[in-house]
Amino acid sequence: MSAVCVLKMFIARRGKPYELWSDRGTNFRGGHKELQSAFESMAPKLQQQLAKQTINFHFNPPYSPHFGGTWEREIRSVKSALQGVLKDQVVAEEVLLTALIEVEGLLNSKPLGYASSDVADPDPITPNLLLMGRRDAALPQAVYGPHDTLSNRRWKHSQVISDHFWKRFVQNYLPGLQLRHKWRKSTDNATVGQIVMIVDSNLPRGLWLVGTITKVFPGTDGVVRAAEVKVKDSIYIRPVTKLVELPEMPEDSSGTSSN
Repeated sequence: MSAVCVLKMFIARRGKPYELWSDRGTNFRGGHKELQSAFESMAPKLQQQLAKQTINFHFNPPYSPHFGGTWEREIRSVKSALQGVLKDQVVAEEVLLTALIEVEGLLNSKPLGYASSDVADPDPITPNLLLMGRRDAALPQAVYGPHDTLSNRRWKHSQVISDHFWKRFVQNYLPGLQLRHKWRKSTDNATVGQIVMIVDSNLPRGLWLVGTITKVFPGTDGVVRAAEVKVKDSIYIRPVTKLVELPEMPEDSSGTSSN
């Protein structure tokens, strides 16, 4: 599928972006040149009208994949999880497409930080909230057994794939968000009042528990290795290796807030 077709699908789903960042893959560069060529072949009056719809393309320097570390890490985590789930399994295009769109929803529902307006009940900020201006719209998830992968109902097959993806993603990717050095350098202890996300692969997919640390349990060496976390009306005690600290998102300078 050409980069231009993918861009048109993205715009139809999310709206026209102001700018795009990517590596210097031939598909991306080719799509950019194709759009430029199509624009230059238009009549001057039409060019003038469409100039307001310009999309700024930004390409990484040659031989510098690390410049795209922010998105490459997300791509790698999705690829690794899907490869582990699908292995050599061949699935129908309809099943794979449904599963990939569900994966997209999972990634866009991941908490980025929290709103400081009410620390007693943290309000996580997610990509979906920024994209759609509302909370994640996912339906409550049912859990299916491994035997359902052989079901002739394609929608159920796609749900099983999404469930397996969720477990591998939570197990392999989220713990990496915690910066933990070995003996050469100490890290800051967890403290009361911190807003954290609990890593738990046993929860239904898309369910991110975000709460406030209410108590810490230091060892004899003073290092905190476990903490008590309050999530709404529930209390969880978890090792700090299963907690991901969320940053406080800055207030909107205009004073407005999302609904």
